[in-house]
Amino acid sequence: MENTLHTPFSLRRIARWAGLIDLIWILTGLFSLLYLPTLIYTGGDATTAAQNILSNEFLFRASIMIGLLGTVLWVLLVLLLYRLFLQVGEYLAKLMVVLVLIQLPVGFIEQALNITSLMILKDQIALTFNSIQQQDIALLLISMSKYMVIPLELFWGLWLFPLGLLVFRSHFLPRFLGIWLIVNGVAYVILSIVTLLLPQYKDLVFKIMFPAMFGELAFMLWLVIKGVKTTFPTAVIPGVAKK
Repeated sequence: MENTLHTPFSLRRIARWAGLIDLIWILTGLFSLLYLPTLIYTGGDATTAAQNILSNEFLFRASIMIGLLGTVLWVLLVLLLYRLFLQVGEYLAKLMVVLVLIQLPVGFIEQALNITSLMILKDQIALTFNSIQQQDIALLLISMSKYMVIPLELFWGLWLFPLGLLVFRSHFLPRFLGIWLIVNGVAYVILSIVTLLLPQYKDLVFKIMFPAMFGELAFMLWLVIKGVKTTFPTAVIPGVAKK
């Protein structure tokens, strides 16, 4: 397979675009996961949850749209990162893409469950259940969409391993970012395992692991603010893949 030689200018441009899309992706994720749930309370009894969703229908639909947008942005991000790091390590770059792409169906299913729950609450799906039972079903679907985050956390961590190694091996980004990304990935993996096996310790583990989870944010900020080096050691030719 023939590799395309990246010029310093093209590397810098790809890195900037990746950082910008990463920034938007992180902001949409924070808005969808942390802010919108405070506006649309879906906990407690099914009747209260149903009333909150119907009275904030636009916001609920917006959360679904933002979730889908975040999935699209993630695809664009990983493709740009693949382009950026392809010639640092082709195998690791492909592994990074695979570990992201296998998560995409879960994201679409999550939003499909949410929109289905809304359709049930608005009587747009014919069911042979009374209103209370329909509310219970809708709340169950919403709960299922939320619980999908637990297994996803495992893959949120796994994809950071090849990305961290690529950053560490590259000559245009600082090595500490690569180490931090790997540590960030370890934190996600541990949190996912603890949540599944020992849920009573989830909050404690999250507090311990929380500082490590800023690796992705640091990586994004570096790409946006600093970009990548445009000069390389004389022994390094960017564009030649490492074996």
